[in-house]
Amino acid sequence: MISTFPEAWQKKMTELHFTQLTDIQEKAFNPIQQGDNLLGISPTGTGKTLAYLLPSLLKLTPKKAQQLLILSPNTELAGQIFEVTKEWAEPIGLTAQLFLSGSSQKRQIERLKKGPEILIGTPGRIFELIKLKKIKMMNVNSIILDEFDELLRDSQYHFVENIINRVPRDHQMIYMSATDKVDDNLLAKNTLRIDLSDQKLNSIKHYYISVDKRDRLELLRKLSNIPNFRGLVFFNSLSDLGASEERLQYNNVSAVSLASDVNVKFRKVILEKFKNHEVALLLATDLVARGIDIDNLEYVINFEVTRDKETYTHRSGRTGRMGKTGAVITFVSHKEDLKKLKKFAAVSELYLHKQALHQK
Repeated sequence: MISTFPEAWQKKMTELHFTQLTDIQEKAFNPIQQGDNLLGISPTGTGKTLAYLLPSLLKLTPKKAQQLLILSPNTELAGQIFEVTKEWAEPIGLTAQLFLSGSSQKRQIERLKKGPEILIGTPGRIFELIKLKKIKMMNVNSIILDEFDELLRDSQYHFVENIINRVPRDHQMIYMSATDKVDDNLLAKNTLRIDLSDQKLNSIKHYYISVDKRDRLELLRKLSNIPNFRGLVFFNSLSDLGASEERLQYNNVSAVSLASDVNVKFRKVILEKFKNHEVALLLATDLVARGIDIDNLEYVINFEVTRDKETYTHRSGRTGRMGKTGAVITFVSHKEDLKKLKKFAAVSELYLHKQALHQK
C-alpha cells in the first residue's frame, strides 16, 4: 500500500524508516478512503492518528476550505494531532489550523480567512466559531472524533452534538480511541467497527510496588534521584496532585504538575522540559494526560490503583509507543487494591535495587 502513496510521503516514510503500516492503519485505510463511517479501537501507541489521517488527507481537494474537522477532548491532544497533521498535509499541498479555548479567538478568525482545508480543535472553541459563522459546517465532508469515548461523555457531548447537527446529511464520521466505553446509540448509522483492543503490547512491562500510603511521596522522591529516571505520574484526584506537588517541590524533588488550570503556553514549556530530561517527574490527572506523546517515555507511575481498566489502559499507553519498550509501575497499599490491579493487567512485584532506594 505504501508504494501507492504520493512521492512526498514515500520519501518521508523512507527517512522515518516507516516500512509498513500498523494493523489499525492497514484495516482502517480503505473504509475511510471510501467514505464509510468507522469506529476504530486500538491500544494507545499503535499509530491511530495516522490511521485516520493518511486516508482522510488523500480525499481532500487542495484550496477548498474547511473540508475536514478533527475534534479532540483536550488541548494537549489537539496540539499533538495538529503537529502530526502539518507534517503529512504540507508535503501534499494542504493546510491545517488549530483552534483551542484559551488562545486568541481574533487570531484564530484571521487564520480561517486563509482557507485551511483541515480544522483541528477542542469542541468548545470550534462551536464558538461556528456560532460566529466563521466555521461553515456545510463545507465539512468528514468529522473525526479522536478519543471519541471522552468526547461523547457528559462534559463534551453537548458541544459535539451541536457541531455534528450542523453538517450535511451525507457527511462521514470517524471515531478513534484505545477504549470503547460509549453508548452505540450515539454513533452514526451504519458505522463499521474495527476492534483491535485485544492486541497485546509486549513492549510494556507492568509492575507494582507495595508501599504504605504515607510513604508514597518518599518513594517518588527516591525514584526521582535514580540517574536519568523520568516518569509520568498519574493521580486519581486533583487535590492529591496539588498537595503532592507542593510536598515534593518543598523537598527539592525535580517534579512539576500539568494541572488543567495551567495556561497553554506554560504547559508547552513544562512538556518540553520533561521531554528534554530537565524534569524527572511530570505529575498529571487523566483529564490532562490524554494526548501527551513523549518519545521513549521510560515509566508511567500510578500513585494509586486506577478506578477502572479503561483508565489503566490509557495511562499505560503513554509508554511503549510504536513498539518501543516501557514500564508501568503502580503503588499498592492494600490487598484489595492488588486484586483490583490484577484484573487490569498481568503485574509483577517490583523490588527496587537497594542502592536506588537509599538515594538521599
